[in-house]
Parts: sequence; C-alpha cells; structure tokens
Amino acid sequence: MLNFKWVKRHKGQGMVEYILIIAVVVAIVFVAYKALGSKVKRQFEKATKTVGKADKE
Repeated sequence: MLNFKWVKRHKGQGMVEYILIIAVVVAIVFVAYKALGSKVKRQFEKATKTVGKADKE
C-alpha cells in the first residue's frame, strides 16, 4: 500500500508559505500607507480643489 502522508504535509506547508507571503505584503502596504498616507491625501485634496475651481469656470 502506498503512503501519501507526505503529500498532506507538503500541501499544508504550501498554505503556510502563502499566508506568510500575504502577511509580508500587508505589512509593506501598511508601512507605506503610514509613511505616505498624509502626502497622498494632500495631493488628492489639491486635485479636488483644482477640479472644483475648473468646474465653476
């Protein structure tokens, strides 16, 4: 009889690796948001005001 226990173990290992990759990506996005969030917000506010002024003309 064949023993397929190693297949289950490797499938679980792959899932853990994907979860770790996702966790690292989320951490990078969070750090980038904290570092650049206020700058991006100001740029969007500036663009909104510019579009608002152009709309009134």
